[in-house]
Amino acid sequence: MIELMLQAEQTLGLGLLDQAERLYEQAAAADPHNAIAIVGLARVRLDRGDRPGAHELVLRALSVDPENAAALRMEARLREVLAGEGLVVYPPQKASAPARRGLVGRLLGRDR
Repeated sequence: MIELMLQAEQTLGLGLLDQAERLYEQAAAADPHNAIAIVGLARVRLDRGDRPGAHELVLRALSVDPENAAALRMEARLREVLAGEGLVVYPPQKASAPARRGLVGRLLGRDR
């Protein structure tokens, strides 16, 4: 999984959006709780100019891992940009304590 994510990151950095999207989709399909892969897909959408689609994916990533720092930063910035474009976007709702386990809980085997 790590190799797949690294390859996706490299291809995105090179601007190979179709290839990066396929790799991030593979990673997200293999692990639907992989918020990093979902944020990667959001970055692809953003690079394509699809800000509402990117915001939707960031919200999905935050539903998986509410404490993902990259997703939190990206969501706040996209909300600001979309508001400037006249689109009303509300901040994500805070998850309850059991839903907040995220990556650490999964790694420790408590979120299965």
